[in-house]
Amino acid sequence: MSDRIYDSEKNVGDEYTLKTLDHSSPGSVHPVGEAEKQDAVFGTIHADGPDYRAVGWMGTAVLMMKTQVGLGVLSIPAALQTLGMVPGVICLMVIAIMTTWSDYVVGTFKRNHPEVYSVDDVGFLFFGRIGREVFAVAFCLFMTAVVGAGILGVSVALNAVSTHGACTAIFVVVAAVIAFGLASIETLGKISWLGWIGMISILAAILTLTVSVGVQERPALAPQVGNWNKIVYVTNNPTFSDAVSAISGLVFAFAGTPAFFGIVSEMKDPKMYTRSMLVCQGLVTVVYLAIGIVVYYFCGQYVASPALGSAGVTMKKICYGLALPGLCVTICIYTHLPAKYLFVRFLRGSPHLTSNTFKHWAVWLSCTGGCAAFSYLIASAVPVFGGLVGLIGALFGTLLSMQVMGGMWLYDNWARRHSDKSLSYRLLVAWNMAIIVVGTFLMISGTYGSIDGIIASYRSVGGSRPWTCADNSGSV
Repeated sequence: MSDRIYDSEKNVGDEYTLKTLDHSSPGSVHPVGEAEKQDAVFGTIHADGPDYRAVGWMGTAVLMMKTQVGLGVLSIPAALQTLGMVPGVICLMVIAIMTTWSDYVVGTFKRNHPEVYSVDDVGFLFFGRIGREVFAVAFCLFMTAVVGAGILGVSVALNAVSTHGACTAIFVVVAAVIAFGLASIETLGKISWLGWIGMISILAAILTLTVSVGVQERPALAPQVGNWNKIVYVTNNPTFSDAVSAISGLVFAFAGTPAFFGIVSEMKDPKMYTRSMLVCQGLVTVVYLAIGIVVYYFCGQYVASPALGSAGVTMKKICYGLALPGLCVTICIYTHLPAKYLFVRFLRGSPHLTSNTFKHWAVWLSCTGGCAAFSYLIASAVPVFGGLVGLIGALFGTLLSMQVMGGMWLYDNWARRHSDKSLSYRLLVAWNMAIIVVGTFLMISGTYGSIDGIIASYRSVGGSRPWTCADNSGSV
């Protein structure tokens, strides 16, 4: 494993320039005249090996949307219930704006530092070797924890569709095996078609849910006989712990930012990154607002978390059946990216990175298998969907989607503070500092709130337990 950063000054040409090399020297491993791509991260990409630069801008937008639209959207209606409709929508929009800026900074930072592959390289630029290791651990824990929540989501879906047809612990194992199998596809270019399936799947599920709660006589969790009273809070008065936990859930819904490093690194033309990012963030924000507002408006205090359980027994089966492929694609992508990070770090600078050798496959499958196994442990140990989503969003989502990106902009632009006295520059400095401060507050307070909520869930009667066989899909 190498601890060095690849100095951009030592890379000849722009990362985005794909060079054609001619192997004319005697004893060349590859045929003479074979076209190759030269990349600042992957090195020489051979035509007979995996192509790590094959994702178009539309495929990039879909992969980005699939890293965003997944588990987080299922907790948005419950977050609006906790915060109140108006404060919840305001918080969602503010987080959307902040994370969109962070996503934009990822693209500009990658152009300025083409050798950067993951957030750990950013940590090295900031703080040296210690920064690299701290950021690497945070990234891997975040991604595998998201997969853990995704595995838990898949087990909920399987329980719902099968009416608890098997022990939940078995469904968790099945989900982990699916994560390993799909994530072992080598390149994002080959995975991007799964992104389309995943997006169609999850959107179909949440749109079906939205229509269902709009036409049903009363929410599934409401009393099904006699009088009932739906309460929709315009504003609410939650405890501090509940409020920051709900906000952390909203952060988690937009916390695909750290995954964007790996995605832009495999684009055919990374100069199209901003277009893909804006398409992603625009559509994601509209979907989140529509789903959150409509589902909460019609369900009120009877909204479920995950939200797909809000429309009754039959519709829950249908919604989870539609969402199941999307949940599987989510755990695929979020297992693939940390595994790819480890794979690149282990083999960077080695010919095995881009050649189909035994060592190449042994290391790759070890990385995907290790990440899937770790995520399985998380899903089994913390089987509380809402609490796990909030904890991941607070502890890692804010750090890797806000503070780091604010620091990246300052890293590239701080030197201008003496020469650039313009108002726009000063406002951007203040904006990025504000992102760092707000992100730090949400990380600390949200972690406290989420842990407090998980503990309360364990203490409650009938609360979930680690490695349980109990049905985790709810009573409706």
